[in-house]
Amino acid sequence: MKASYMVEKGDENASSQGTFRSYGARRMAFKHSTAAAVVLFLAVCGAMVPARAETFNIVGFGDSLTAGFGLGPGQGFTDRLQAALKAKGHDVVVANAGVSGDTTSGGLARLDWSVPDGTRLVILELGANDMLRGVSPDIAEKNLDAMLAKLKQRKIPVLLAGMRAAPNLGADYQKVFDAIYPRLAAKYDIPLYPFFLDSVAGHPDLQLEDGLHPNPKGVDVMVKGILPVVEKAIAANGGPS
Repeated sequence: MKASYMVEKGDENASSQGTFRSYGARRMAFKHSTAAAVVLFLAVCGAMVPARAETFNIVGFGDSLTAGFGLGPGQGFTDRLQAALKAKGHDVVVANAGVSGDTTSGGLARLDWSVPDGTRLVILELGANDMLRGVSPDIAEKNLDAMLAKLKQRKIPVLLAGMRAAPNLGADYQKVFDAIYPRLAAKYDIPLYPFFLDSVAGHPDLQLEDGLHPNPKGVDVMVKGILPVVEKAIAANGGPS
């Protein structure tokens, strides 16, 4: 007979193996629960940290008024608009796709490669050169219509910047030309800024010596006028702020 506290060698080995197996199982279970806890912690942290919003990309697509004719670096419309939007807290980039002397025909020809994929808003400003050259308003409207149709097909929102005919072209031309922009804005259900040169045209102190293009002060007036409309367009198209 042997006492309960006496263990033979074979019994001792069996007991030790059982102890190790039990310890190993507990250790593996601890590792698994620790790993699960880490995964859960990271998932919770990830849910608590908001995803970084993408920069809202705007393209200013137009003629010399958009391009910044006669102005220095940082003084053009797109640069000043970008600065104004950032000052209001918007995470935006405003690209300059303005070409001096461009007509609506020229704009239509280069639209596809001038407005890249990923553009969230186009500010379409064309027609002034058509008007100055006495191009038929029907042609200008047809070209603008085609541009809006292309952008709609690409699902790129547009803010249409209107232009007004100079009085010296006659009342009939002026009436037909000025009606282009409101009509197209209604057709495509897009926002319209009625006159891109509002409060600048006819003010020599806000224009370059040519009497056509804005000087730096004039650009600031233009930006101040259009800024609320651009902000509204950004908000309507899911833009960050």
